[in-house]
Amino acid sequence: MRLLHTADWHLGQTLHGFAREHEHARFLDWLLDRLEDRAVDALVIAGDVFDGQNPPIPALGLFYRFLAKAKARCPALDIVVVAGNHDSGSRLEAPSPLLTEMGVRVVGALPVDGDGAVAPEGLVVPLTGRDGTVAARCVAVPYLRPADLPPLSEEEIAAGADPLVEGVRRVYADAAEAGRRALRSGEALILTGHCYMRDGALSELSERKILGGNQHALPVDVFPEDAAYVALGHLHRAQAVGTRDSVRYSGSPLPLAVDEEPYPHQVVLADFAEGRLVGVESLRVPRFVAIRRIPGGGRFAAAEDALAALAALELDEELPREGWPYIEVSVELPAPRPALREEVVAALAGRPARLVKLALRLTGSGETLAESVPLADLADLAPEDVFLRLYRRHHEGEPEPALLAAFHELVATVQEDA
Repeated sequence: MRLLHTADWHLGQTLHGFAREHEHARFLDWLLDRLEDRAVDALVIAGDVFDGQNPPIPALGLFYRFLAKAKARCPALDIVVVAGNHDSGSRLEAPSPLLTEMGVRVVGALPVDGDGAVAPEGLVVPLTGRDGTVAARCVAVPYLRPADLPPLSEEEIAAGADPLVEGVRRVYADAAEAGRRALRSGEALILTGHCYMRDGALSELSERKILGGNQHALPVDVFPEDAAYVALGHLHRAQAVGTRDSVRYSGSPLPLAVDEEPYPHQVVLADFAEGRLVGVESLRVPRFVAIRRIPGGGRFAAAEDALAALAALELDEELPREGWPYIEVSVELPAPRPALREEVVAALAGRPARLVKLALRLTGSGETLAESVPLADLADLAPEDVFLRLYRRHHEGEPEPALLAAFHELVATVQEDA
């Protein structure tokens, strides 16, 4: 059996105000081709299908058209979708009566029985191989919120047990046991999760801290050793967890923030035989819209150098507007330059590019007034002293005479009106 693992699509996301429907549509078309030409038997989407709990209509349309096309092109394909922290579990599950008939299993929340207790058997989904027989049991665990976790005893808490980590461990223990009860000889046990694992590499600009924050990162041993594969979502950088190559984040298929531009965006193919993982292959997702960072690599350039680099950018005039590259400009400012944004915009005017971010790094001391002057002396400072100290906090050197004169004019105006 061949499984394709993907996550963190974030359909409906915008990048600094620019819609990304074009990129998502291109990715989904690419994915359809891979499902077909790589003879995939099962598709697992490990959470954050959408970017928000109330996704826009175009995002919903993209998702449902993809599912319909996938089943039309690969009728035997099993599809499992779990909710992430960005998704509304109930909204994701709403069309389940129809989707289940199509061979698409959606799990937005932990299933419960008539008494309100968690019924882990409802998480177990059979996955068939290319011969049509069951080759694996997928235990489809969605994003777990604190309310989903079983409480610990007072004795356990007093002994130092973390209620969130241990609660997640118990959910997975019960879920995995339900999967084992359904297993037959030669079938693989596969788990899903949408969570933050210990030692995982974060993307600080686009990933929400979940559960109790990053201090509650989960250890890899919350997943049982007999799981042949664990398909994870949430972290946008593709990576295995710890030393367990079978516990993986597929990563997001698109960069969701400009600092994710260098990530190896991909999906994961996992092959199983006789109940074991026998091969893993990463498929790089093409970059459908370029991100150009000036000067790049997290560095900052002088304003004149950045403007010169913008002027020298080679841009494809034939690209449609939705394919224009995103531009980030990072500038170091030793002195105020109030018109810098206008200068950057002018450098790109009439050219096939979209400015998404102008990042500034000021070169002053960074000290606040309270840090740079003893508290007892604050009342003795003249307005010009305060202004100069504030200027030095952000910039090197002394202000231009014209700027200082403008400040004196402002102070005189205030004092006359007082």
